[in-house]
Amino acid sequence: MDKFTTLTGIAAPMPLVNIDTDMIIPKQFLKTIKRTGLGVNLFDEMRYTLDGKEIPEFVLNQPAYRKSQIIVAGDNFGCGSSREHAPWALLDFGIRAVISTSFADIFFNNCFKNGILPIVLPPEAVDVLMKDAEKGENARQTVDLEAQTVTTSDGQSFSFEIDPFRKHCLLNGLDDIGLTMEKAKSIDTFEAKYNQSHSWV
Repeated sequence: MDKFTTLTGIAAPMPLVNIDTDMIIPKQFLKTIKRTGLGVNLFDEMRYTLDGKEIPEFVLNQPAYRKSQIIVAGDNFGCGSSREHAPWALLDFGIRAVISTSFADIFFNNCFKNGILPIVLPPEAVDVLMKDAEKGENARQTVDLEAQTVTTSDGQSFSFEIDPFRKHCLLNGLDDIGLTMEKAKSIDTFEAKYNQSHSWV
């Protein structure tokens, strides 16, 4: 998993509330177990017509937002069914941070396990960031995980809270496998002792 330290990038404004996981990645794309390749289908039903043509009005189809790395969203982002494909699709598109007033619990937890930073801020802060994002590709926002701040293109900064353990994992690029591998020496030592004392197993 890639480390998350400081990100300065284009923020896409998505003021919709209750953006659920089926909107993020529709059910017909859940057949794969690969974490890559889903970015093209991110928000598929909002991005494309039934015959596969781009819908120009959708924010990520607009030239200014095609390389967005941040989403500023309405309340209750990631609700609906639990599917890890949702953060996979966001990450494969290039999204590394999502800012909202609230998130669905399972989606929120899945983000951290896949290197995406979900940031919870009060409505008045999200409103400022949303307006800033609406300025287009020149209005780049900065997310500083170490300092726990989000800064608008004109320098207005907002602080956010994050669990220290999750912060540590993101800063060091540690998913569940990475955390386990940090203990590899201890695991090897235990297995060697166990095999010695249980040679009949």
